[in-house]
Amino acid sequence: QIGSMFKISRKVNLLGVGIYLLAIILCASCVRVDTRNITYFQSRDTLAYQVMPPITPQVTRIQPDDILAINVSSLSEESNVLFNYPNLNGILTTRFPGGMGGGTAEQPLGFLVDSSGHIEMPLVGRIKLNDYTLEQAADSVKRKLLMYLKEPTVSIRFLNHKFTILGEVNKPSTYNLLENNLTIIEAIGMAGDMTIYGKRDNVMLVRNVDGIKQILRINLLSSNILNDSSFYLKNG
Repeated sequence: QIGSMFKISRKVNLLGVGIYLLAIILCASCVRVDTRNITYFQSRDTLAYQVMPPITPQVTRIQPDDILAINVSSLSEESNVLFNYPNLNGILTTRFPGGMGGGTAEQPLGFLVDSSGHIEMPLVGRIKLNDYTLEQAADSVKRKLLMYLKEPTVSIRFLNHKFTILGEVNKPSTYNLLENNLTIIEAIGMAGDMTIYGKRDNVMLVRNVDGIKQILRINLLSSNILNDSSFYLKNG
């Protein structure tokens, strides 16, 4: 009799645990997400069409320690190989956007801007590019190359500019910043969007401006971010 009572008691306990777990599952399934906490760019304006004031991203200028990819094209294939060699043979590795989990790929060595703002190119020698935009730098390099090449064309881009996304996103990582007008929304999209737990009204943006760290708090729930100066990312 004692054994039978023990078995009955055990069955009752297991049944109680089962009911308890079922209740938890049912309660969890009843929880609804408040879309007001996850919907981007909310506005009090109910118009179907709305025009936001234009904002222009700040043009990035070349600084010491930048690494530049300088692509030279001319009528001489041999000269093209000579000038483009640092762009094709790399020893640095970095994370590139678009791959699984960020992915890794080789980064070309490029041309390093030294502490005085100069680069060193084959035949041409030292060229000062400090504080130039990429377009101004390309024009300056082209003028130097006219002494050695016929009808050269030059394009320049940054190789070492990057940004890092951490926290409640699906793919936290460091990504290459390959353009001046990359927005914070595009950056979050590259990181797989914020998770359901991310606080979209309290996103922290850290910037280095003239050697001074700046911390900005951003509310992505408000449409005001679309015409805010922090909408565009910068290197670092």
